[in-house]
Amino acid sequence: MASRSSKASETQNGKSGPLSVTFARRTSSGRYVNYSRESNDLDNDLASGDYMNYTVHIPPTPDNQPMDASVAQRVEEQYVSSSLFTGGFNSLTRAHLMDKVIDSETSHPQMAGAKGSSCTVPGCDGKVMSDERGEDILPCECDYKICRDCYVDAVKTGDGICPGCKESYKDTELDERAVDNSQPLPLPPPPGGMSKMERRLSLMKSTKSILTRSQTGDFDHNRWLFETKGTYGYGNAIWPKEGGFGNERSDGGDQPDEPSVLLSKPWRPLTRKLKIPAAILSPYRLLIVFRMVVLALFLEWRITHKNTDAVWLWFMSVVCELWFAFSWLLDSLPKFCPVNRATDLAVLKEKFETRGPNNPTGKSDLPGIDIFVSTADPEKEPPLVTANTILSILAAEYPVEKLSCYVSDDGGALLTFEAMAEAASFANLWVPFCRKHDIEPRNPESYFALKRDPYKNKVRPDFVKDRRRVKREYDEFKVRINGLPDSIRRRSDAYNAREEIKAMKEQRENGNLNDESLETIKIAKATWMADGTHWPGTWVVSAPEHSKGDHAGIIQVMLKPPSDEPLHGASADSNPIDLTEIDIRLPLLVYVSREKRPGYDHNKKAGAMNALVRASAIMSNGPFILNLDCDHYIYNSMALREGMCFMMDRGGDRLCYIQFPQRFEGIDPSDRYANHNTVFFDVNMRALDGLQGPVYVGTGCLFRRIALYGFDPPRSKEYHEGCCSCCFSRRKNSSAVASAPDSRRALRMGDSDEEEEMNISLFPKKFGNSSFLVDSIPVAEFQGRPLADHPAVKNGRPPGALTIPRDLLDASTVAEAISVISCWYEDKTEWGSRVGWIYGSVTEDVVTGYRMHNRGWKSIYCVTKRDAFRGTAPINLTDRLHQVLRWATGSVEIFFSRNNALLASRKMKFLQRIAYLNVGIYPFTSFFLIVYCFLPALSLFSGQFIVQTLNVAFLTYLLIITLTLCMLAVLEIKWSGITLEEWWRNEQFWLIGGTSAHLAAVLQGLLKVVAGIEISFTLTSKSGGDDVDDEFADLYVLKWTSLMIPPIVIMMTNLIAIAVGVSRTIYSTIPQWSRLLGGVFFSFWVLAHLYPFAKGLMGRRGRTPTIVFVWSGLIAITISLLWVAIDPPSGSSGIGGSFTFP
Repeated sequence: MASRSSKASETQNGKSGPLSVTFARRTSSGRYVNYSRESNDLDNDLASGDYMNYTVHIPPTPDNQPMDASVAQRVEEQYVSSSLFTGGFNSLTRAHLMDKVIDSETSHPQMAGAKGSSCTVPGCDGKVMSDERGEDILPCECDYKICRDCYVDAVKTGDGICPGCKESYKDTELDERAVDNSQPLPLPPPPGGMSKMERRLSLMKSTKSILTRSQTGDFDHNRWLFETKGTYGYGNAIWPKEGGFGNERSDGGDQPDEPSVLLSKPWRPLTRKLKIPAAILSPYRLLIVFRMVVLALFLEWRITHKNTDAVWLWFMSVVCELWFAFSWLLDSLPKFCPVNRATDLAVLKEKFETRGPNNPTGKSDLPGIDIFVSTADPEKEPPLVTANTILSILAAEYPVEKLSCYVSDDGGALLTFEAMAEAASFANLWVPFCRKHDIEPRNPESYFALKRDPYKNKVRPDFVKDRRRVKREYDEFKVRINGLPDSIRRRSDAYNAREEIKAMKEQRENGNLNDESLETIKIAKATWMADGTHWPGTWVVSAPEHSKGDHAGIIQVMLKPPSDEPLHGASADSNPIDLTEIDIRLPLLVYVSREKRPGYDHNKKAGAMNALVRASAIMSNGPFILNLDCDHYIYNSMALREGMCFMMDRGGDRLCYIQFPQRFEGIDPSDRYANHNTVFFDVNMRALDGLQGPVYVGTGCLFRRIALYGFDPPRSKEYHEGCCSCCFSRRKNSSAVASAPDSRRALRMGDSDEEEEMNISLFPKKFGNSSFLVDSIPVAEFQGRPLADHPAVKNGRPPGALTIPRDLLDASTVAEAISVISCWYEDKTEWGSRVGWIYGSVTEDVVTGYRMHNRGWKSIYCVTKRDAFRGTAPINLTDRLHQVLRWATGSVEIFFSRNNALLASRKMKFLQRIAYLNVGIYPFTSFFLIVYCFLPALSLFSGQFIVQTLNVAFLTYLLIITLTLCMLAVLEIKWSGITLEEWWRNEQFWLIGGTSAHLAAVLQGLLKVVAGIEISFTLTSKSGGDDVDDEFADLYVLKWTSLMIPPIVIMMTNLIAIAVGVSRTIYSTIPQWSRLLGGVFFSFWVLAHLYPFAKGLMGRRGRTPTIVFVWSGLIAITISLLWVAIDPPSGSSGIGGSFTFP
């Protein structure tokens, strides 16, 4: 029978080729091999015009049966993991089979381009059959490499003669036992009592369907890949029958779904809330209320007591003080209910990974986690940093088969691609080493840079040897990563030169070459991959369809999904270290670069994250998603389990995400610019945890997938939505809601009708036209439910439901993933507006979290004993200011958008609404803060003060307000664990940022909203930081930016004002010492807050020229004397009035 192998029978030039019929069979990689063996590469012939039309498949016969289903799936998965998939808008999805991903050799059996094993038979490129370790299975003693199909041909039609040595195979009998479809290919038996050849033949016998069945069945790779209409399966979930699970009975069985012993079993929670001692929290709350009252009385007193001598000064100060009181109120009210939490990892292991009646095999029943790592530019985000982050993820303590890692390369750079491939190769050694010796942290760069004793608590005798070997391998790995740019450049230059020579040769053969045309031959400077083909992403020298904003979508499975059973490594004889007792499996690792085309708004990081959400839903569909920046790595290998404790606990189905605190490395010891941000992460976020949950801060966050899809939390309609819902919640007496099955109540959209369930037929309009994606949604919802192991657990799933292996990857699945990362997929859908990461703001993270809280979801702040994640932060002043500028700009955009907390729904608690309102309002404090910083200078210049006189009432109010602020700070330090120095650094940078970046953000936001003008603040010069030996050399780098102008003006103005005020008072007949003291005190208050900024301007300690200080003093004295000479005090007859020098 014949079938078309091409959609059209015409050549690329539009001309019809001669009609030809070729009899062939398909190899395991999808290529055709001629049965007559007349052609060494029939694939090339089929690609030419002579063989474009028809290919005849030999029908199944007793001697030619289709391959066994499970084996065919594994062959297909091997094909997928060794192929680079590309495609996009108005283009075909192509799978490019890569025999080589990187220049160096790869050895792990899960990795793309792993060692092995092409068939040596001429004309066949099939893969030699291998075991789970990737070792070749060779049937002949001469070690002739032959694939299973060619071996069958040799046995059936070649009289059992090996094509290599021409000797007969010693054993051609085939075992009649069928291969278990649910089990992986078996490993060779132990070496004792069996020779190498016997082990080979034993394994050959045990795989009848592998050797006797060929790939000539009904699977056409091309048609299935490009014209598939297949549907996505339900993964590894066991669905409850008749909607019954939890403590309900099955209709057809005598055994209850839940053993009766669970009804009497005491509930063991996975988490617990640690209340802050009342001795600290009660005074803290009382002080907040007391300070509110004092502030109200003080402002009332200030308004009623005008300074008639300087009304303008009094008015400006009162307006600023009113705003400061309002801003402090917004910041303090959400801090009424701070909490601490703890997890119990032992209970998690007992419930999900211990043998029992519902889990007789003891396999992990934990849900899957998809981890997203985002990067965009290898020049700004070094590939070595990203590679270390990937390695820490692959080595995390979580079931290997439940973990998947997706790397989003928004720049589409070959450098990032090959760096990730190198990381996958090095993971073959690093991950088992971490498991063998319990290494922490599992980022090799951080681990080998530890200053503490690496041998502490290590008891294995081979640790020293293993560490030295791995350290050497890591150093070589770093050298390879650092050499990738040069390697790619040299490779591309060589291939481009070859292409130019080929073009010249073709023109010379055609007789079109002369001296003039010799100069006109120009070949596009392409970027070439290691296997000698064009890189489909961004080229080093940009070209059409190969630039940062114009390239195809790319997906490469770097590490294919691991097997379900543990795979132990080999001894030190064949490995750098002994791994005989260590599981060497690695999690799924996928490189993704979404399609980009001119004319499309790609929405920066938020768009990249949404592309990963869709691609991962099709390929692995983990019900939980952890997103990390490329410079944030897993510092605590148990962090994923700690986060899962909250999601799997009772009531965890109503949690949208678990936010972990951000911790940073490489910060200077004094933390000059408050880079650790501990007041926010340890005070504000803990306080929000006692309300509806912390805000989402962009990285280190474990999401529930269906919450990202825009669904309401389960049981969201069982409560009244009233104005007092923040304090009270009453159950809704609705029989319809109570009778609805949990599986339906769990899927509600925020905009669905009040009385109707969500119509799944409307999903394509919300999520796009991918049926794979739509079908994966209820699967992710079910798999993300807590265990229904107790009557108190609502909306749970039966124990043991996730212990079944997940489906293997096939070409149609990856092809569908290519389509959902195309640039057009989000058109006319709700991605970015209601689904996924929300577009329209620089701070898409805050908006995304806000939308979830606005639908009634809750979040949790998980502070682990050992930091969960660690990253890097800019320690340079200019970089820090630009970081704060970005955050503040996003807040201004939020304030002027529909995401303003004033427009929040009734599902959001009152104090949570205030917290989000403060997020959008805090940049506007910069206007009042700058005015207030100039008031002391204006007071000293004018000789007036904000009050008529420094009377007792004013000083008393001032003293009480200051003391209560200090006492609140002390109590915050007590319940949050921060230090006084960290609190003071935060206060200092609040003023530095408020007078620079926040002001620029407000102006930028207003111009964008009112006039549609977008402005940016760029760096103009750079100095300092040349000492490469200094770890904190970047701290002293001075890069000028216009953001520095307001703080510099404030500092200079206050310094000059102090000199002028002192001179005026000394030269005055009747000195007003009270006004001078008031002005000087507030000026010193401003200068004390700006001290880190001034220190940053001076650069490295000890390098500031003395002449700078001399000239500063001379200029201040000169201006002071000039001021007094130009405007001398009236009636002055002496210096200082009655004051005389001794």
